[in-house]
This record gives sequence, C-alpha cells and structure tokens, in this order.
Amino acid sequence: MNDQTPSRSGGRAARRAARATALPDHLRPVRPGLEGGRYNPLTDSEVQRIHTAALDALETIGLADAPPSGVEYLTSAGAILGDDGRIRFPRALVEDTIAKANRSITLCSRDGKHDLDLSGSRVHYGTAGAAVHMVDIDGQNYRDSTVQDLHDAARICDVLDNIHFCQRPMICRDIPDTVEMEYNSVYACVSGTTKHIGTSFSEPHCVAPAVEMLHMIAGGEDAWRARPFVSNTNCFVVPPMKFASESCQVMEECIKAGLPVLLLSAGMSGATAPSTIAGAIVQAVAECLAGLVYVNAVKPGAPAIFGTWPFGLDLRTGAMSIGSGEQALLSAGCAQMHRFYDLPGGAAAGATDSKLPDMQAGWEQMCSNVMAGISGLNMVYEAAGMHASLLGFCHESLILGDDIIGQALRCTRGIEVTDETLALDQMAKVCMEGPGHYLGTEQTLSRMQSDCVYPTFGDRTSPKEWVELGKPDLLEKAAARKLEILASRPAAALDFALDADIRDTFNIHLPSS
Repeated sequence: MNDQTPSRSGGRAARRAARATALPDHLRPVRPGLEGGRYNPLTDSEVQRIHTAALDALETIGLADAPPSGVEYLTSAGAILGDDGRIRFPRALVEDTIAKANRSITLCSRDGKHDLDLSGSRVHYGTAGAAVHMVDIDGQNYRDSTVQDLHDAARICDVLDNIHFCQRPMICRDIPDTVEMEYNSVYACVSGTTKHIGTSFSEPHCVAPAVEMLHMIAGGEDAWRARPFVSNTNCFVVPPMKFASESCQVMEECIKAGLPVLLLSAGMSGATAPSTIAGAIVQAVAECLAGLVYVNAVKPGAPAIFGTWPFGLDLRTGAMSIGSGEQALLSAGCAQMHRFYDLPGGAAAGATDSKLPDMQAGWEQMCSNVMAGISGLNMVYEAAGMHASLLGFCHESLILGDDIIGQALRCTRGIEVTDETLALDQMAKVCMEGPGHYLGTEQTLSRMQSDCVYPTFGDRTSPKEWVELGKPDLLEKAAARKLEILASRPAAALDFALDADIRDTFNIHLPSS
C-alpha cells in the first residue's frame, strides 16, 4: 500500500505554513517508487501460457548468432549449441536462472538522494532512446541532435520531480568519432544530473574509456563498484530470436566493469515480432530470459533489468505506432510478466508518434504512461520528451511531460480506503451540523496537499481569468521554464579540479561550465 495519511496535529495556521514549504517525502502525493500493479491485462492462466510458450520457444527454436565468447559462456552454463548454430535453452536451465537471478537491485544516483529501489512493483519514470533529431518548437523544425542538447536534457531532468532517472534520450550527432561520442554522452549526462543515468555503447572497445572516466568521477574503482550510478542499455538481441554479436560483447565488458545492464528486446509487432500482442510478448519474454541466462553465466547475480520492449506497428503503412493503445497494452502485459517472475523490469511508455507537443502527443503520452504505472512497471523508459516514433526529442515536451507523469503517478498510487478516507464523520458533521459543503473543513485542508497532484503548467483557470492573464500558452510557459533552468550553472556540475583532470584525459566537446 502507498500510505499517505498525514498528521492531524497543529491548527490551520500551521497547515498554511506547511503548504508554503516542500512536503516531506512520505507525505508527497506522488514520488519515486510508488507501488503499482493493480491493473492486470492478463489473467493468471494467460500469464502461465505466455511463460510456457516462451520456454517452448527457447527449448525448440533457440537463438542464433551468439559471439564465440557467448557460446562459451552459455554452453558452460548448460545451454546447447545445435548443428544449425542456434543455442537452445533447456527448461531447467532457464527456471534455475530465474530462481537465482538478482532481485535486490538498486540503481544508484551520484548524490545518494535519488536511488531507485526496483523491488516488487515500485514504479519509476524517466527518459530513454536514441533520437537523432531535436524538435525546436520555435519554427517547428527538426535538426540533428548535439552533445549540448543532451547535456541540456540532463540538466532539465535534474530539476523535474517526476523524472526519476536520465537514460540518454538522443545521439550526439555532432561528434563523428564513436568512442568520443560515447564517453562524451556519459560526460554530458553525469555533469547535468545527479540522478541515475543509462547509456549505450555500440562496440566493446568503447566501454573502457567511459569506465575510466566514471572511476575518476566516483573517486576510484572501488567507490564506483560500490555505487555504480550509470547503467548500460544493451540491445543484446536482433529480433526475431538472434543475438546481436557486438552488443553481447559490450554486455560482457559492462558486466565485468560493474555496470547494471538493461536487457533490451525491441521487436516490432508485425515485422520483427509476431503481430499479435500475446505473440509479441512471448517473443520478448523468451529473448530476455535468454539474456538473463547469459548475464548470469558471465557473472552469477549480476544486476540485470528485464527489458521487454516490444513496439507496435501500423500495419497499413509499416510505420511505428508507439503512441497507440496496442503499445500501451504491450508494455502493461510485459509489466505483468515481470511481476510474475518477480524480476526488476522495464519497458517503453510515454512516447508519441506526433511530431510536436500537441493534443495528439498529450493523449498518447498519458495513455501509455498511466497503463505502465498502474501495471507496476519498475522502469518506465521514454516517458517524456520523445516524439516522431522515437526519432525526435523535445526539451519543452520533457518539461510538460513532468506534469503528465505526475498525473500518471497519482493514478498509480490508487485509492486509499481507511476509516479516515471513508469520511463518515465528515459527512455527519457537514450534513447535520455544518454549512452543507466540505470547503475549508479541517479534513479537506489537512489533506489537500497530500491527496492531490497540482499541475505546474496545466491551466485550471476560468476563461475570464485566462484572458486577464494574457491567454498564457502552454508551450511558451515550457520554453520560459527551459531558459530559466539553463540560465545558471547546473547543480550537478563536476568539481572544477575534477573537471579539469577529465578534460586533460579526454577530448570533451562541451564547453566548461
């Protein structure tokens, strides 16, 4: 349960004073790690059938194209290499791995204040993706994304209450060298936010320089390994049912270096995954179970997130339909499978097919974000700022997305039913002794902050007030907030001496702050 019952001590003046200050975490109406899981799109028997089908797929179909190192790890663990080159996974091996997998995963933050507990059905929202464009709302243009754009996105994430982690949402297209681009991506995020960061590496040799930098930032290898504040997003498979050889080698290097790994299976329903929702979930589950065996063969108990990310497809055109109801169901069904296995899991929600932060974006972002939260998805990736079916990222949309996620979290929190919230005593007093309404009652005033989420940018004024305020525009307000955030040195900026050491060691493309 998400106990939010506030203290009733003190008078009205004390409550007014309390409303002028930030609420303590346990009284906030929404916060990281609220428990979801009340919504189950699948019945228990349907969950079991998906699990059985996934085991059948692993045992009879298996996965192709494992790198030689992966073949060695997997066959040593008990997988079987067939004459056709496919690796098949006996049921007992998969079931033993599930039983022994690490369930006590905390994704660390750099400052220790924003750690993410992934146990149970605790829900966290954040960014993710590999957008190649930035959406500039001024002129409604798309342009190549840059390292400065990524750094600015991290800075914005750092100050948004409902963005709980910052997984790299875009590619730095202004840095042509792959190694430099990837360690600069790490630098841009770490120097922009102290929240947990996720990033990708395209080739195995890209890992070591970034890890060297992380050791410097953490204060040494031991300090890094004690609290790794960056995780690896790893597309270890090329659906359907093939390993991505280089990504698997990257994964091996990241595991050895102490990075938690997100096992990401991103089949396209109707193209690289079955067109049915159930079939797409089966394939994603099978692929991630294979990944779980792989991770634990490299290092038993290594932290891994079960990243079933099947995507929807518009079968009329072949275009991605990440803002669809089908996508919301795919992610919700995957969340239920994560809970079935009692494994930390993640999936995509909150992205939109719309090119701009408009009405389409709003309904698509809210639909899947709410479904993901109430389904108990541990890590909700791409939850804000992502447009054009993952091709474009928008800073202003990220800011507005914080409001959307706030409402989604309130839905996730659900309804508390206690003697106090049933309110029979209030009803009796108001109806028989009082003014006939609940405005201004002790109970209403005492709970108004802890029960309700109030939007930062959403407009609840009357038409008359709206006119008197100059007809404020949502995007203009978000743009102004962006400029305000970026006007000062980021709170997460690295110490000047440390930053100088990093710049002496690495070719950092961002200017000094």
